[in-house]
Amino acid sequence: MKYNRTYNFSAGPATMPEEVLEEIRDEMMNYKGSGMCVMEMSHRSKVYQQIIDEAEQDIRDLMSIPDNYKVLFLQGGATLQFSMIPMNLMKNGKAVYIETGAWSKKAIAEAKKVGEVIVAASSKDKNYTYIPDCSDLDIPEDTDYVYICENETIHGVTWNKLPNTKGHVLVSDQSSMFLSKPCNVSDYGVIYGGVQKNIGPAGLAIVIIREDLIRDDLTDLPVYLQYSTHAGAGSMYNTPNCWAIYVCGKVFKYLKKIGGLEAMEKINIEKAKIFYDFLDESKMFVGTVVPEDRSLMNIPFVTGDKDLDAEVIAYTKAAGFENLKGHKSVGGLRASVYNAMPKDGVIALVECLKKFEAEHK
Repeated sequence: MKYNRTYNFSAGPATMPEEVLEEIRDEMMNYKGSGMCVMEMSHRSKVYQQIIDEAEQDIRDLMSIPDNYKVLFLQGGATLQFSMIPMNLMKNGKAVYIETGAWSKKAIAEAKKVGEVIVAASSKDKNYTYIPDCSDLDIPEDTDYVYICENETIHGVTWNKLPNTKGHVLVSDQSSMFLSKPCNVSDYGVIYGGVQKNIGPAGLAIVIIREDLIRDDLTDLPVYLQYSTHAGAGSMYNTPNCWAIYVCGKVFKYLKKIGGLEAMEKINIEKAKIFYDFLDESKMFVGTVVPEDRSLMNIPFVTGDKDLDAEVIAYTKAAGFENLKGHKSVGGLRASVYNAMPKDGVIALVECLKKFEAEHK
C-alpha cells in the first residue's frame, strides 16, 4: 500500500525509515504471535525482555560499544540529562562546558544549579556560527568532566574534532547526530541523546556511560535520578518507554541491514553536499554556519529578509515540504536532513527552492 507522505524536514520528532514504519504496522495488532501489540505488553514478560535485550545488543554492535560501558534506556528525553549529568558526575563540584549554541547553553544553566561551571570556550560572539578552538583549553585539574553538545540542532554547527580534555572525562550530547556516523565510544565517558531526531519516537533518551562513572554513594540524590539505579535494573527499574525502545530496536536492525554507520555516514555526506552546494551557488539563500563546522543533520539558512523567509515557508509547504521554519529563537529557515530523509527529498527541496528563487529575482 502506498501512502501520501510528505517530505518532513522537522528537527524532531522527525521522519523515520518507511521500511521500519511498515514493519511496525504489520506487527501492530499481533507482535510475533503474542496476540497483542507491544504497547499492551508487560515489560516483565519474556517477549518484551527479548525486545529490549536485542535493542541493546544491536546498538552495541552498531557503535562497537566496549564491555565496560552501560547502555541505558531512560525517560525524560535529553533535557533530563542536563541535570542528571552534573548530579551524578560532579564529585568535586566543578565542570567545564563549551558553549556552541542553544542546547549547550541550556545544559550550562542546569549544571550551574548543581555546582561550579566554567565556560572554557564559546562561540556566542558570532551567534554560534562556528565551533571555537578547543585544542588548549584552560581546564582546572579538579574538573570532573568536560561537556559538549556535539551537534547543535538549532544553530547547525557540529564538532569535527573533539576538544582536548587534557585527560578529563568527556561528556557529549549527541541527540541530533546520534548514529549518523561512526563513533569511537572510548573517547567519551558519557554519550547521550534523545531518540526523536534520528532513531525513534519521542520520550526516550539513550545514555552510554562508562561503568567507573556510575556511583553508588549518592544517597541524598533521588533514586530515579541515579544512573546506578537504572544500570542495576537493566533500564527497567520502573516501566520503561516500551514502545519507543521497540521502535528504536527496529531502526538499529535497519541500520545494520544497510551497512552500519559507515554506510549511513556516506549517505549523509552525499545528501548534505547537495544542499550546501545549492546554498553556496544561490544568490538568494545563504547558509549561516562557517563551512568547516557545518552540520550534516541540521542546515539553517536565510534570505536576509524576514518577510521573504515567511514567503519561502509558505511556498515550500504548499509544494509538499513540511517544517522548514527556523527555530523560534533564531528565525530564518532550517532543513533537518536526518538519517531517514531520502536523498530524493533533498533533491526535490533544492529544485523547489531554485524555482522560488527564479520566480523572485
